[in-house]
Amino acid sequence: MEIKVFETIENLNTFAAEKFIEIGTQAIKNHGQFTVALAGGSTPKALFQLLASNKYNNKINWKSVFFFFGDERNVLPDDDESNFRMANENLFQPLNIDSDNIYRWETEIENVKKIAEVYEKSIQHFFRGFPKFDLILLGMGDDSHTASLFPSTKALNEMEKTAVENRVEKLETWRFTLTFPAINNAENIIFLVKGAEKAETLKRVLEGEFQPEKYPSQNIKPENGKLFWLIDKSAAGLLNKNDV
Repeated sequence: MEIKVFETIENLNTFAAEKFIEIGTQAIKNHGQFTVALAGGSTPKALFQLLASNKYNNKINWKSVFFFFGDERNVLPDDDESNFRMANENLFQPLNIDSDNIYRWETEIENVKKIAEVYEKSIQHFFRGFPKFDLILLGMGDDSHTASLFPSTKALNEMEKTAVENRVEKLETWRFTLTFPAINNAENIIFLVKGAEKAETLKRVLEGEFQPEKYPSQNIKPENGKLFWLIDKSAAGLLNKNDV
């Protein structure tokens, strides 16, 4: 596990973009394609915009990049809350990514169990079995959820499936998420964490007692891959300086 703290979110995103290109270029060199599962929410938006900018849009063969999603909200793909819509507007459309390279949760199916089953089958078909992503981008909520693996929810204990529906009672909604086995099988995992409101939770996740039911982000432990925590200064404010 590598922890890096950045003075500004701009510095964090620049490092993340460079790491994205580095991992992707190596993956394409090694096996002809780069598979990445994207994070949702607002945190990765600036990173997506940076990757689509003139600075980076020619640094990788985008035709060899295949995009997946670590999680999704139970909304239609054109909804303001959709993780797909955010990525589509800030990354896919600016880069003219072919739709065949994008694997999203088909939320228009509307049946939550079916949505998860269809996504799991599409992932397994692509990888010809259990997925091994080259890179998974993750965020962390101020309650320590990551992807849509929320504290004390059923999906935390799923050890066989790669993608499931997950009821989040405190939000009174369903979410869709990759599971811990699928995430932890990745070659590289990058957490993007910003904001002082996450400082206390981050300290508990990285330095506190191991309580993954309460702090799901603690369960991100790649089996044979690399784990990077990229944190801005405000989110890292309570960490022990010996850890960073």
